[in-house]
Parts: sequence; C-alpha cells; structure tokens
Amino acid sequence: MKLLFFFLIFLSLVSLSQPLEAQWVSDPEFDSHAQKGIDYTYNLDFDAATREFKELINLQPEHPAGHFFLAMVDWWRILLDLEDESRDEEFINKLDKVIQMCDARLKKDEKDLTALFFKGGAIGFRGRLRANRGSWLKAANDGRRALGIVKKASELAPENHDILLGTGIYNYYAEVAPQRYPLLKPLMWFLPKGDKRKGIEQLRLCSENAKYARTEAAYFLMQLYFFFEKDYWNVLQLAAELHRKYPNNSLFHRYLGRAYVAINRMEDAKGIFTEVLKRHDESRPGYNKASAREAYYYLGMYELNFGKPEEALKLFTLAERLSQDLDKGTVSGFRVMANLRIGMAYDLLKKRNEAVQSYRRVLAMNEYEDSHKLAKQYIQTPYSAY
Repeated sequence: MKLLFFFLIFLSLVSLSQPLEAQWVSDPEFDSHAQKGIDYTYNLDFDAATREFKELINLQPEHPAGHFFLAMVDWWRILLDLEDESRDEEFINKLDKVIQMCDARLKKDEKDLTALFFKGGAIGFRGRLRANRGSWLKAANDGRRALGIVKKASELAPENHDILLGTGIYNYYAEVAPQRYPLLKPLMWFLPKGDKRKGIEQLRLCSENAKYARTEAAYFLMQLYFFFEKDYWNVLQLAAELHRKYPNNSLFHRYLGRAYVAINRMEDAKGIFTEVLKRHDESRPGYNKASAREAYYYLGMYELNFGKPEEALKLFTLAERLSQDLDKGTVSGFRVMANLRIGMAYDLLKKRNEAVQSYRRVLAMNEYEDSHKLAKQYIQTPYSAY
C-alpha cells in the first residue's frame, strides 16, 4: 500500500504546480494580482491571498486562474495539517469548477495552453488529496489523466522555463522511484523513461529563470536533496533563501532547522527550533502541533549532545506525548526516535531500568532507520556519550 501511495503521489506531482505558476497572462494588472496572491499564499497570509485571487475573477471571470488559485489557498491550509479533513469537500469542489471551466475553453480550442495547464493541475491536486485520503483507484485515475494533459502542454511549449517544473519533477522521480521501490518497475514500462540528472538540472533552471515557478521549483529541489540525494548543503542554501523570502512559512522554516541539524550546526538549529516553538506558543498560522513536536525533538537532541540529559528528557517526553496525539493509526518516526532518545537520556542519568523500558518500547514499534539495531545495542550495553 505504501508503494502504491508513493507511485500515485509521483504521478500527481508531475502536474502539481505548473498551472499555479504558468499562465502567461498579458494583462499587467491581472499578472500583478496573481504574483501578489502567490507570494501571500507561500507566506501563509491566506486572507490577503484570497483578496488578490478574487480580484483576478473580477478582472477576467472566464479565466480559470482566480478559481484555481483560491483552491491553492485551501491546499496550503490542508497541507499544514493533513489530519484535518474538514476542508476536503470545498477543495474538491473548487478544483472541479476549474476543470469545468477548462473543458469549456478546450471545446473551443483543443490547444488552449492555459486550459491544459489548469486542468492538468486541478486533476493532479485532486489525485494527490485522494491518495492522502486512501482513495487509491480514484487517485490513480487522476494521476493517469494529469500525466497525459501535462505531456500535451509540454509539447506545445517546450522552451518555457515554467514548464521545466513539471518535466523536471517527472524526469527525476521516473528514474528514482523504480530504483528505490523495485515493485514499481513493471508500472514504469508504460511511461517515458526518466533521467535524474536532467530532472535536477531542469528544476534548477526553473528555480533561476522561470517567471512564476521559481519558488515551487526551489521547494521541490529542497525536498529531493533532503530525502533522496542527502545533499544537505544544497538543502541549507535553498531553505535559507525560501525562509528569507517567506519568513512566515512554517514548512520552509522547519527545513532550515533540519538542514542545520543534518550538517551538525546545532547552535544554529537550536535558534531555529526555539523560534519555531515560540511561534507555536503564539498560535501563529502553520505552527501547529506537528511543528511543536519537531521543535521539541531537535531541541532535545541539542541538550542531549551537549551533556544535559535532564533537559533533553523533558523535551523528548513532550515530543513523545505530542506524537501520541498526532499519530493516528500509525507510529511516526518522531515517536520511535523520541522513545529511543528517552532511553539514552535515562542511561546518562544512570536510571537503567527506565532506559531499558524505553528501548523495549522502541522494539515494539515499527523499524525506523536503525531504531531496532540501536535499541538492542543499548539494552546490551548502556548508552554513553563517550
């Protein structure tokens, strides 16, 4: 099921943000409102973004851009808290309206590039949400349809830098996904061959030269460098720039902290996650329980690394408690690793019985990275910082 989920996300990502970024509108006023609304959306100022996108509808009622952008405001609200399904129906309804508007344009001109992009993106986003919600067959069908539409749009405008977002994403994941998940190889027989290096280069060019897609391309580059390439210096560079441009975006903020942790700049990481926790306590948009859990965990790592097991134990315990609330039907990596670190903190405090209990809890959970190996090791030999 996880493999299927990954494949469906991979297909829907092909069209994830192309329509959001690639309208080629000629009206400067329309374009100005679109640009402002996109920036407001990334900076999580949803009310301001909504005002800008409604102005697009007032300016050009028959253009799908305003309706699509309004749906993207909903998407970011959903993305910040995927456990909350209360916005799903409204989001799907807005996407369906975009698809209907695009179909009307395509009946008049089957090569209407704007209609192709917005339709492909709307179907792709719908498929992505359906995959997140476990509607596998509907998600698979949306992914298949979106892929065909984006391919046609790419053939019509192959030199456009904004289009490189979609082709770059496809080229990268079409090579990487089957390598990581061999069971996907038979499915790839029916799709064009990927090229990882070409995909990265296309995304880089898009992030530097596209009119609208720069931020989205940088976001995808940051994610693939972090999760697949393990190139944390590039993650740091991209995260720092995204956080500078959109300082209120909690996801970009947290990626910057993760990058500092990955390259062992723990003082910098402490500063980032202290601010993340502060914004959570202030109820800032996007700084939810998941943000607080991550902050508690990495701040706990800082204290543990610098020989303060009592402080670390408190922070890891807070992360574990939030995981109990956040993990619904699954056990997250944060919960697994928080329990492992709790055991390590107990060992440093010479509380061996409590430490062993924590390690045994880890063994009762699903494997996450080397969690079982380390838990067995520390059951045999108490953890020591030296």
